[in-house]
Formats: sequence, C-alpha cells, structure tokens
Amino acid sequence: MRAVGIILAGGNNYRMRELSNKRAIAAMPVAGSYRAIDFALSNMTNSSVQKVAVLTQYNARSLNEHLSSSKWWDFGRKQGGLFVFTPTVTHDNSFWYRGTADAIGQNLDFLKKCHEPYVIIASGDGVYKMDYNKVLEYHIEKKADITVVCKDVEPGEDVTRFGVVKMNEDCRIEDFEEKPMISTSHTISTGIYVIRRRQLIELIERCVQEERHDFVKDILIRYKNLKRIYGYKITDYWSSISTVESYYKTNMDFLKKEVRDYFFRQYPDVYSKVDDLPPAKYNPGSEVKNSLVSSGCIVNGYVENSILFKKVFVGDNCVIKNSIILNDVYLGDNTHIENCIVESRDTIRANSYHIGEDGIKIVIEKNERYVL
Repeated sequence: MRAVGIILAGGNNYRMRELSNKRAIAAMPVAGSYRAIDFALSNMTNSSVQKVAVLTQYNARSLNEHLSSSKWWDFGRKQGGLFVFTPTVTHDNSFWYRGTADAIGQNLDFLKKCHEPYVIIASGDGVYKMDYNKVLEYHIEKKADITVVCKDVEPGEDVTRFGVVKMNEDCRIEDFEEKPMISTSHTISTGIYVIRRRQLIELIERCVQEERHDFVKDILIRYKNLKRIYGYKITDYWSSISTVESYYKTNMDFLKKEVRDYFFRQYPDVYSKVDDLPPAKYNPGSEVKNSLVSSGCIVNGYVENSILFKKVFVGDNCVIKNSIILNDVYLGDNTHIENCIVESRDTIRANSYHIGEDGIKIVIEKNERYVL
C-alpha cells in the first residue's frame, strides 16, 4: 500500500453522557464482541496499509489496553506495525492535544520518517467497512490535494454533529460547514481523508506556526478555495457513534440480518482482540428472541431485541427488552430492564426496575466489582 494510516481516537464527546466517563469513544463496545476502533483498524489492514498510528488522549487506559497487542489486526510485522501515541511533555511542548491538527502536529516526526507518499486519516468512532485503495485511486485520478469521504443522509436526519459539504458536478467541494445549525445539504463528511504526505506535513507545520489546532476548520474550511478538495461518496453502511442515540441505534442495527451478514459474513472480515471465554449458556427456563448474546454470558431469564456483551449474568425471572447490557454485568433475580444501556461491571440488585420512557436511559449502579 502506498499510504500510511492515522486514526484519531483521542477525543471526548459530551453527547455520550455518562458512557464516556471511563473510556474513550473509540473504545466503546459495539455488536457484542467489538470496539469501535476495530472497524477502522480492520479497514486499514484489509486495505494493506502496513503502518498505522493511533492518536489517543482522553480516558486512554481502556483503549491502550485493547491495543496492547497488534497481532489481532495483523500489524505484528517487521516492516510497518501499529503505533500508539499519547501526548507527552517535551522540551518544546507540554500541551495536551488541543485539536485534531495539533494531535498530528505533535507527532509530525512519525510522518517525516515514513516513506509512503500518501496518508489516510480516519476517525476512531466510525462503524463501517471500506477499501481505502479505491479512495486513493479516486484521489490520484482527480489530482486532488485532499479527498474527503462523504455520505448522503436521509432528509430530516440531524446533521448538526457532522461537517456538511456541498459539491459541484465534478465532486469538487465548494463549501464546507462544520456542525451547522441549519443546512440545505444532506451530504456529510465521514471524517475520512486522503492527502499527500508531504502536503500534510506542510499544512500542519503552517498550523503549528499560526497556533491553529483543528484539521477541519483550519485546513479543510480555510483552504477550500485554494486547494483541490474533492468528495468521494459512499453508499454502504456507515455510522458514527458520537451520541448516546446513535450508539444505541448502531448496536440495534446489528440485530438486522442484512447488517450482520454485511459485517460478519462478507469478505473482508472485521477483527478484534479475542478473549478466551466459554460459549454462552442458556439455562432451563430462559428464552431469547432476536438478540445478540456474547461468549461468557449465562442467561436464566427472558431476553428480547437486546445485545448482551461478554460475561453478562441474567438472573431468574429477569426481563430484558430493547436494551444494551455492556461487559461483565450481573443482573439480580426479577430485574426488569427496558430501553436502557447498562454500564459495564455493574451489579443490578434483585427486583430492580429500569425503563427508558423519554429516550434511552443509562443505568449506572455505584457498586462496581473490581478484579485484582
């Protein structure tokens, strides 16, 4: 592959509410056995990108632990590999990452030592499958300075959390608005970019000199009339889990057969760190309908339209509907959970009743079980 990969995974988002209190957004569990960053990493390795840097910052412990071995995504190799960069205090700088451009700027030595002519920049919170080679070929064909991967959203969908673009007939981006309150365009940026490595270094160095820190505002928007910036439209499944509602919807999408088949039964595969856990156990009296139940779970109650992550225990006479139960949760007997997201490592006491009436309810019990 003629490109090096950069995954931006250091951000925090208040729209994830309590779910981001102890983990980065890129480390959020998805589809029973995966983390959000697994999709970007799998796309990199499936596109033969041999060298990938992950830039982490906010609540990075869980994410760094997940990335502790690069073998799961086939980056354990002599040439290339997986590099994880967190902010460090140096002689010249003692700042945390102040934005996406600043994050790349503080690790510019990594890019300068690479020899690949192009850079693929991706966000760590996207759930999708993509061959970056096709985007790179399009980028070269258009003789673009920067290529932005875009997607059309349904009319009426909230675009205030995305960058909204307007393109001409040749797909050149003429206007770029970051998180507008009102927009007439339904084409959004997915946060995936292709750019020539030398040009990226030049633009980032200029941002550093001018104390500018954001890749979108200080490069894409600022240079939209000076650089040849093109949009590459995709039509396949893509979702960003940057809000509680989008996180819930994305997980629930995996209860649809066509979505599961697309991600897990069609080449290429999605890879993740593997835990040695026994298969799920369904005891007499249990009943499960249209749900994903991960390895290590023990089910004694009723589960419907829900996702149970690893090592979840469901007690007797429990009822779980339209909910997401994160890793290592213990649900006591006679518990009723509906329209909820239950935080990991919680112990829900017997006879508890939680239901999300005005949207998705996040259930957090202040009785975490710690394992030494």
